[in-house]
Amino acid sequence: QVNDRRILNGVFAVCGVPESQFIPACCTVDKLDKVPWEEVRSEMVGEKGLSPEAADRIGEYVQLHGGLDLIEQLLQDPKLSQNKVAKEGLGDMKLLFEYLTLFGITGKISFDLSLARGLDYYTGMIFEAVLLQQDNEHLEEPLSVGSVAGGGRYDGLVGMFDAKGRKVPCVGVSIGIERIFSILEQRLEASGEKLRTTETQVLVATPQKHLLAARMKLISELWDAGIKAEMLYKKDPKLLKQLQYCEDTGIPLAAIVGEQELADGVVKLRDVATRKEVRM
Repeated sequence: QVNDRRILNGVFAVCGVPESQFIPACCTVDKLDKVPWEEVRSEMVGEKGLSPEAADRIGEYVQLHGGLDLIEQLLQDPKLSQNKVAKEGLGDMKLLFEYLTLFGITGKISFDLSLARGLDYYTGMIFEAVLLQQDNEHLEEPLSVGSVAGGGRYDGLVGMFDAKGRKVPCVGVSIGIERIFSILEQRLEASGEKLRTTETQVLVATPQKHLLAARMKLISELWDAGIKAEMLYKKDPKLLKQLQYCEDTGIPLAAIVGEQELADGVVKLRDVATRKEVRM
């Protein structure tokens, strides 16, 4: 989802909101992804002190979303097109969508006038990455799982810490790592798949004591052959413990060398999932 603070400020201006109320109005609009317009409107009027007329006019704009067609429509809007700040924002938004068209990704981007981003230091483009529920084909529009990243442009923030107050154009983004992980965990749980936390292809295991050297020799041969191998670093681990480790981490094979295998010059290869074994 993309928007521009200048477009929002222009909307507030043409709807009769005093400039001192732009930030509070912005913070209220930002709630539109979570609550319906009626609730946002009543907060604007009841808590933020906007007139009901101004709130209704804002509502006509902030519920719009689309692409280049919407940008063109707003550029022709008799009120908004007269506002210098909004016109600048819409010009930049049009340019962005022209670039997105060249990259062939306009289908993944929505110009959304309800996107406000609660922080007050943004001066231009603002954006949020929203994850959509994929398995709702019977619905007209895919359901939003929630925002997983967000950011925007801020030209005034760095200058606050500069003695000369110079404008430094900056764009920042923050990624919601925890939310992404919780969504991934839910998806995995729903699919019933087991997540492999390792790329190890084979665990070298021994069933009796005093066979650490045999494990080390075999693992070295496997490594030299380019095979991703691992072993438990305990001196004499129980075989059950070693096989359990394979199950827990998703290692598909166990190469077992016991006293009998060493005497016969073979390795017992065990498929951890099916428990089938072959001597080789």
